Amino acid sequence: MSEKKKGKVTESKEEGSLQVSYIFPNGDRYEGECCRSTEAVVVRSGMGKHTSASGVTYTGEWHDDKMNGRGTLEHPSGALYEGDFKDNMYHGTGTYSFPDGTKYCGSFSKNRLEGDGEFTDSQGLVWIGGFHNKAAPGLKLKLNM
Repeated sequence: MSEKKKGKVTESKEEGSLQVSYIFPNGDRYEGECCRSTEAVVVRSGMGKHTSASGVTYTGEWHDDKMNGRGTLEHPSGALYEGDFKDNMYHGTGTYSFPDGTKYCGSFSKNRLEGDGEFTDSQGLVWIGGFHNKAAPGLKLKLNM
């Protein structure tokens, strides 16, 4: 929320943290913790909720005005990501649930499936193995016995 951004800022200090309710000019909203940078600019830092004008909602940790840490990103389509973020990207361990009911649980790197994971298809079958972008060579069906 740099000085170039305009909107309504309502601040209140509670127990040493800066609580902000901010409406961006494009209709986006942020409610949560912030801090002042060394340049005295208010930036998102700590726990907060950002809702875009298009209906995408992120609830979770912020650092340096970016999604960093654990959080949940919900899309109007029904897609949902729960897990680790780094610099506004899925990065670390998480679960991505697709609108059609399929889901991927595992490792992410810069918004891509990367590393070990499990993919549950639309029939409920679970496939395990290594993922690399859109490829998953050597996937194996996980048997429930």
